[in-house]
Amino acid sequence: MKHVSVLLNECIEGLNIKEDGIYVDGTLGRGGHSAEILKRIPKGQLICFDKDAAAIEESRKRLLAIGTNVTLIHNGFKHLKEELERYQISGIDGLLLDLGVSSPQFDEAKRGFSYRYDAPLDMRMDQSQSLSAENVVNDYSFEELCRVFLRYGEDPFAKQVARKIEQRRAEKPIKTTFELVDCIKSAYPAKVLNKKGHPAKKIFQAIRIEVNDELHELEICLEEACECLNVGGRICVISFHSLEDRIVKDTFRRKSTAEDVDKRIPLKESEIKQADFRCINRKPITASEEELEANNRSHSAKLRILERVK
Repeated sequence: MKHVSVLLNECIEGLNIKEDGIYVDGTLGRGGHSAEILKRIPKGQLICFDKDAAAIEESRKRLLAIGTNVTLIHNGFKHLKEELERYQISGIDGLLLDLGVSSPQFDEAKRGFSYRYDAPLDMRMDQSQSLSAENVVNDYSFEELCRVFLRYGEDPFAKQVARKIEQRRAEKPIKTTFELVDCIKSAYPAKVLNKKGHPAKKIFQAIRIEVNDELHELEICLEEACECLNVGGRICVISFHSLEDRIVKDTFRRKSTAEDVDKRIPLKESEIKQADFRCINRKPITASEEELEANNRSHSAKLRILERVK
């Protein structure tokens, strides 16, 4: 399947791009967002991150055909500040994060991200890391599995699924996605299995987040991005599930809220400390009807934008 960039126009508009600015795409993927940014910064610089080496190689030719003012970094976006310092960049004018798994990763069966294809249990965005979904499923204790399924999948049957996994792997290791799906299905009551949607969705999401440390990485990146952002610079984040969106929303709200002042102290308006950031949109931007019809992945997408004002 061809990867279609979600909320592309909304992101480009939200970044408020300057032609000589320095921009970061923390989730390069197949280069859709990056290509549009690069077209608009002939005098600027684009830094692209991705943990997936295949994504970097597939995007390289596309981006270099637009401009040579681009740097591709095979690393996760939680290393934002470290990598910027390595390239002697002290400030950026914008950051884009398109979270979640790209369509090519889902559709490449051997990567093991999808419960719709039978494949080895993998789910690593960075193929060079050691921890895989197989390790989580077969090596984590019952208590650790419960933690992962409850926290990252918010699954009410987390304990039952963890117990079934514990029983199955005692007989033989769980090696493939379909073996895991079968195990998950056996843990749910019939009324749950008969509901709309795939029964393994929450558990697969939870394992994927654990394998790739997705939420912790997001928290680190947002804090570092705020430190690196120039005045007038913006952060655009597209999230795809409530756990991600909650982190983005809470971080943006905290950064855009001024410190409490004792109302009993008489202060002029100019003496009241204002927040360093402001939220561009109080409510998340979602896909248009036209995009929803053209790209199913956009159904759950939410875009939030934060700007540095001082």
